[in-house]
Amino acid sequence: MHKLALASGAFALALVTAPCAHAATDADLAEIREQIQQLKASYEARIQALEQRLKDAEARSAGAAAPPAAPPGAAPSGGAPVVAQPAETPVPPIAAAAPPPAGGPASSGISAFNPAISAVLQGVYANLSQDPNQYAIAGFVPSGDIAPAKRGFSIAESELGLSANVDDKVYGNLIFSLSPENTVEVEEAYGVFTAIPDGFTPKFGRFLSSIGYLNDQHQHVWDFYDAPLPYQAFLGGQFRSDGLQLKWIAPTDTFIELGAEIGDGNSFPGAERNRNGIGDAALYAHAGGDFDASNNWRAGVSWLGVRPRDRDYVMTDRAGNAAELGFSGRSDLVIADVVWKYAPNGNPLDTNFKLQGEYFWRRESGDLSYDANGTLGLTQTSSYSSRQSGWYVEGVYQFMPYWRVGARYDRLDPGRVDYGTNAAYLAGSAFDPQRYSVMIDYTPSEFSRFRVQWQQSKVRPDLTDNQIFVQYILTLGAHGAHKY
Repeated sequence: MHKLALASGAFALALVTAPCAHAATDADLAEIREQIQQLKASYEARIQALEQRLKDAEARSAGAAAPPAAPPGAAPSGGAPVVAQPAETPVPPIAAAAPPPAGGPASSGISAFNPAISAVLQGVYANLSQDPNQYAIAGFVPSGDIAPAKRGFSIAESELGLSANVDDKVYGNLIFSLSPENTVEVEEAYGVFTAIPDGFTPKFGRFLSSIGYLNDQHQHVWDFYDAPLPYQAFLGGQFRSDGLQLKWIAPTDTFIELGAEIGDGNSFPGAERNRNGIGDAALYAHAGGDFDASNNWRAGVSWLGVRPRDRDYVMTDRAGNAAELGFSGRSDLVIADVVWKYAPNGNPLDTNFKLQGEYFWRRESGDLSYDANGTLGLTQTSSYSSRQSGWYVEGVYQFMPYWRVGARYDRLDPGRVDYGTNAAYLAGSAFDPQRYSVMIDYTPSEFSRFRVQWQQSKVRPDLTDNQIFVQYILTLGAHGAHKY
């Protein structure tokens, strides 16, 4: 090809010089021949250099693709091959929204200012036989906004997220929560040190606590539309903290995770506080692994301790008055959780089954003020203590690709509540709130899900609420992997 190019160049040069060829002398012809030779030599040199660069690049590519050296114990060259046996290493649970691996260079150029952006859009149609504005769980301290969706059509809680590697050592994640009431809240805003060795992962900022199983999962990945009753009664739906978290994963075949957290203690069962120091603390341990190729499990135990001060709420007293109460003291919550998953030969695409359950036990002790705002003119403070518990169990079965059915049962035990001298105004409850739920959902892709859920809620002794929810979940943009 290069000879043809040289000939074309020479021919073009000849055309240029043709008009004056008749006047050319022997010296002119010699000069032209010399220029042609120089041109040919220059092209030859350039082509040879390019060919050499191509050979060098091919050699480097072949070296990079070469297989690694045989590990110790492999058969020597010419000997019988050794067949490696796969190790029976269980697949550990996946961390929620796991950051990218550390160690790579920091982002550079314009892409350094473009974090991954995601959005989760949710909506629901709710048909309720009871007024959701009157929702309350009998025998339990009101824990915040835990009522079902309003009747009829509405958007549900949606999310807007931004995440990126800040540099080669820190990963950042920011998630805004968009409520149906057109308010915006920072749900999570944290950084993670990704370059810490030996299985340690420090996190700092605002985050959903990793106590229990369901708490640090975002609502759009739950298998049912709403949170189980124990989460509503004991954590106000989910426990969130502004603080520090440290997790450690053991270098063992069995998945073992230990974690500790400290925070501000503002989320229920805590209260808004204007004090220095630590407001809440949590400890937890999780373990998991494979029974065989088709069955795997995870189990854990968690403890959460908070020290609420002036946790105010309204409760109906013996006379039917709406009395304001204020609690200051200590609240301890223990959670035990277990999850079992089945997928034939480890392939969940066609069919799979998940069974999960959690048990909650809470103890509170301190001082309780009756008529804390003085509205009734009966203000007094007395000792207070309570022991309460609750649990739920749910199963979800994918019977064919894209389609799942599920059932859930939740129950609470009001246990023993001692109001001290305030018992003259406040009565305990012997009613056990409970709920039955069934659902079916269709998931055409990892980015969308459509669900129909029916449940019968009996959270007050005098009311039964039959509820139907029709829900959609749409995910846009980049979205990290969710936990096991």
